Amino acid sequence: MTNIQAKMADQIRRGQGFIAALDQSGGSTPNALNLYGVPEDAYAGEDEMFDLIHEMRARIINAPAFDGSKVIGAILFEMTMDRQVNGKPTALALWEDKGVVPFLKIDKGLEAPSDGVKLMKPMPHLGDLLPRARAGGIFGTKMRAVIDEANEAGINAVVDQQFDVGAEVLSHGLVPILEPEITITMDNKAKAEAMLQDALLSRLDKMDDDIMLKLTLPDVAGQYQALVDHPRVMKVVALSGGYDRAEANARLAQNSGIVASFSRALTEGLSAQQSDDAFNATIADTIDSIHAASVA
Repeated sequence: MTNIQAKMADQIRRGQGFIAALDQSGGSTPNALNLYGVPEDAYAGEDEMFDLIHEMRARIINAPAFDGSKVIGAILFEMTMDRQVNGKPTALALWEDKGVVPFLKIDKGLEAPSDGVKLMKPMPHLGDLLPRARAGGIFGTKMRAVIDEANEAGINAVVDQQFDVGAEVLSHGLVPILEPEITITMDNKAKAEAMLQDALLSRLDKMDDDIMLKLTLPDVAGQYQALVDHPRVMKVVALSGGYDRAEANARLAQNSGIVASFSRALTEGLSAQQSDDAFNATIADTIDSIHAASVA
């Protein structure tokens, strides 16, 4: 581990803040732009769409309140990693200018449902992407699968896939964030969360390297404490999962040791039409509220 990576790891372990999710991909970008006040008829084709979402992300990163004192990390989409903010590659701009640890979303979407879950699609270019990410200043990665039912076989398949890909990420000197998302509207959500924790712990107990976990906010407060306390877990972060910011923050504050990694809840209330002063004030209030819930 290089000196810079050691500093990043220390920030993730000890930093008093949350991880911003700025990793909307092609499928989720139109909705993210629409919520930001940019309808689909405002752009023509994917190139213009990605230009606009990058402008939104750069605006967030450049906000005065967006820095490592409260935002300890940020997850980027591959195209965002490949673009620049203020004349620097985005990952370097985050770390050098803001003190924010950069992560990269690496999954390519979800397979069709099977056994109550959606596994990740194959990632045939991962062997090329991971060295490029490491060379570009990325500290770690994130990959998402989805659990829709309290199905033991499906949950075990998700966990096995997450740890298998995580091992490849670790082999390239990067720290993986495993994200087995549980759907917030599912039946027996608390049962699925208990099953997921058991599956994760059984794999973690065999690990020699440190990883991170990104989990849906649980129905039972403190459900994931054993994961928070596990010596192989650098940090547990939570996705908002469709909860609005107020409910996400309230649930987060009930789970000691877990910090936020919100996407929709982070950008809630932001608009392309806002003046810079109004935009910066809104994102500052949002960062303050998510930070407070993360350190509660």
